[in-house]
Amino acid sequence: MATNDTNLQAVTLPREWSAQSWRARPATQMPQYPDAAEFESALAELRRLPPLVTSWEILSLKQQLADAQEGKRFLLQGGDCAESFDECSSDVISNRLKVLLQMSLVLVHGMRKPVVRVGRFAGQYAKPRSADMETIDGVSLPSYRGDIVNGPAFTAEARRPDPRRMIKAHARSAMTMNFVRALIDGGFADLHHPEYWDLGWVGHSPLADEYRRMVAAIGDAVRFMETLSGAEVHNLNRVDFYTSHEGLLLPYEEALTRQVPRNWGWFDLSTHFPWIGMRTAQIDGAHVEFLRGIRNPIAVKIGPSVTPDMLLKLVDVLNPEDEAGRLTFIHRMGASQIAAKLPPLLDAIRRDGRRVLWVCDPMHGNTESTANGYKTRRFANIAGEVEQAFDLHAAAGTRLGGVHLELTGEDVTECLGGARELTETDLERAYRSCVDPRLNYEQALEIAMLIVRKQTQISAPL
Repeated sequence: MATNDTNLQAVTLPREWSAQSWRARPATQMPQYPDAAEFESALAELRRLPPLVTSWEILSLKQQLADAQEGKRFLLQGGDCAESFDECSSDVISNRLKVLLQMSLVLVHGMRKPVVRVGRFAGQYAKPRSADMETIDGVSLPSYRGDIVNGPAFTAEARRPDPRRMIKAHARSAMTMNFVRALIDGGFADLHHPEYWDLGWVGHSPLADEYRRMVAAIGDAVRFMETLSGAEVHNLNRVDFYTSHEGLLLPYEEALTRQVPRNWGWFDLSTHFPWIGMRTAQIDGAHVEFLRGIRNPIAVKIGPSVTPDMLLKLVDVLNPEDEAGRLTFIHRMGASQIAAKLPPLLDAIRRDGRRVLWVCDPMHGNTESTANGYKTRRFANIAGEVEQAFDLHAAAGTRLGGVHLELTGEDVTECLGGARELTETDLERAYRSCVDPRLNYEQALEIAMLIVRKQTQISAPL
């Protein structure tokens, strides 16, 4: 899915680190497996299975993220809040890919720079929870922690943490990766044929005409260049595509962390781009310990409770040599708090002169519950946080280098507002998420168009 690039600086191996050293640190958000022998057997099997990605793909992504830090690229990271084993199907995967390709086309056309495409899939099977137990009608069971741990049904059997699910998650991830690679290598992402990216269920969308005009303009430009050159323009028939997931279930990550020939150090070969959230970002905690030793580019989600001192300590531990492309901070403050909470963090990193990629997650800080019991997000708040993020970075002299979105290519009604102005009543029609609400196709495309308009506004001369 990508080629190697060796322009990254050399760094040294972290001291006193191994793929197992996290086990000596406090570990939060981890399931308690009832059968130790069954757990160890599953890990032993995982260690024998092939990796899901390659070291050269990982290093290629790191180089592209280094470019994004310099403003030469823009990161689009998106996908499901939590993948489901049951939705590992060709339609779901291809529709998700279509949405990301359409969004990236909008961004490339409007921002006039390459887009780094990273999917939240092929491994996004674990989810953090606010409580270890869930109680319904007086019955308490372990919380649902994603399909890699247990099942969503509220029964004792489904909620029992099952280590064999890690093997199934590996298999589902491999199937997803294989299908995405096959689509891309087979010309699915060919810019000569963006009609491949249409979603059959969409029908008439309020944004369809604007998108089609954009596609027609790009097609005319490609044909013009080919007429001038007398030959087909190459490198338009495929794109680089990378995967990411939250590195939450550390035994799974450890089992897929390997040394490889011709590249020094250790790589987490379960994904190109693992991240952790603030629930697991304790400086002396297991998740930070694991991330500090792998050569992958890594990310940390930061919320309104983070202080400048906490952020600088994370930088010291996770990127002590200030390696380009190594560390991304994904801020998720909420539309109502970003103006107060983000500037001190931007100022701290800027004053310290450290290289990080700043990315906005406008989803997780804007979650609410409706009167009819649905967990949702308002499109106006999502859009508002993105717009404020651009303004705040511009004011601080820093750069917003990407967005991180929960979205789907399926016909869902989970977030309020957007092009069709979805209401609370509309949520009942097609609310399918087991965990968090996602942008549907139209809302995702609208966010891409908003980003272009805002970037153009920020970049316009006074």
